[in-house]
Amino acid sequence: MKKMLLSVFAIFVAVFLTACGNQNSSNLNSLERIKKEGIVRIGVFGDKPPFGYVDEKGQNQGYDIFLAKRIAKELLGDENKIQFVLVEAANRVEFLKSNKVDIILANFTKTPERAEQVDFTLPYMKVALGIVVPEDSSISSIDDLKDKVTIVNKGTTADSYFTVNYPEFKTLKYDQNTETFVALLDKRGDALSHDNTLLFAWVKEHPDFKVVVKELGNQDVIAPAVRKGDKELKDFIDALIVKLADEQFFHKAYDETLKDHFSDEIKADDVVIEGGKF
Repeated sequence: MKKMLLSVFAIFVAVFLTACGNQNSSNLNSLERIKKEGIVRIGVFGDKPPFGYVDEKGQNQGYDIFLAKRIAKELLGDENKIQFVLVEAANRVEFLKSNKVDIILANFTKTPERAEQVDFTLPYMKVALGIVVPEDSSISSIDDLKDKVTIVNKGTTADSYFTVNYPEFKTLKYDQNTETFVALLDKRGDALSHDNTLLFAWVKEHPDFKVVVKELGNQDVIAPAVRKGDKELKDFIDALIVKLADEQFFHKAYDETLKDHFSDEIKADDVVIEGGKF
């Protein structure tokens, strides 16, 4: 009995010390913890070229990655001190709330609903929704989708838009961007709705398809996001985005990561935001 009581006491002490250690760790704000640990955890897409994807060598690439590396360099003096965490559209908020990442840079559109759960920094990109269909399709407007199947990604602004504004329309939903576009190629749906910037790039690689609606719903912005109340990290990123305007950083990022993926009719100023000014 005595041995059992001692064992229980030992377990209690171990749990208490662990809890104290975790509490001390959580008392550090994200900025302090990142600098102490020497690594920043950034949530990105692995399957959304040219914004965030993993190339054939297993390296993260894209417009969002360009910014992620600069954040790491400014924070830690080395652009490679990043732990890239692959996320899907539907779990971006949860990954922040559950402390799996410090920052989300996964082509994250700022919406009032999301802003209630996370804190967005200044934006770095413009975006609206679009609709893409096969080249020989007779669909030319959103009204033509009434008796059709529209493919969307779960947890995206396209998903929300159709759920709220056209609940009677039939939608087919997938978790991953890859699944979504394969479904369109396999003719499991008649149309696909997603960020227009992504669709502009996708149709250039798939000339058998066309963007029939270039702007659907609101003109929105894409911005980094941090946990709700993580003021120090948010302020750091805001200040960095303002600073980067002096060197036209996002125009350079556009030239290096996006330009070749768009047709000549799309210009950098149609897509990027410098200094957070929209």
